[in-house]
Amino acid sequence: MQIRIKRIDLTLPLPKHESGGAVGFDFVTRETTVVEPGQIALVPGNVIVQVPEGHALLIVPRSSLPRKKALVCPHSIGVIDQDYHGPDDEILVQVQNMSDESVVVERGERIAQGMFVKVEQAQWEEVETHGAESRGGFGSTGEHVEEEKQEEAMSTS
Repeated sequence: MQIRIKRIDLTLPLPKHESGGAVGFDFVTRETTVVEPGQIALVPGNVIVQVPEGHALLIVPRSSLPRKKALVCPHSIGVIDQDYHGPDDEILVQVQNMSDESVVVERGERIAQGMFVKVEQAQWEEVETHGAESRGGFGSTGEHVEEEKQEEAMSTS
């Protein structure tokens, strides 16, 4: 897949897949950023990416970020749209410091990775009903089966 990309600081490398089997490519931070305790900060990713039609670019934290830096991404995942590639649309990584001390993200560090995923825009078809019974709310999958087993056990005892 050919991707149009512009680096802000040409002395830093382009994002790259670190291994042949890597599905994500690592972004390199453009400037040193200090994140104070509890603070949310935006760390510049040094690139503007033109996301191909029919795709989205997902920005996800590297799995080692909380352990090594005590940083998390408060939004969990960033979504870069196909039309976010103007002259000032640098990829920014939103992080929050979970520690009681300042955290320094050094210029050139890899704290996040990107992945292209295929997407489609929804064409809504409004209906009165979907013809299915309600299953319940969050975390309810399988609960009704367990309740039925408990009721059955109580009626046979």
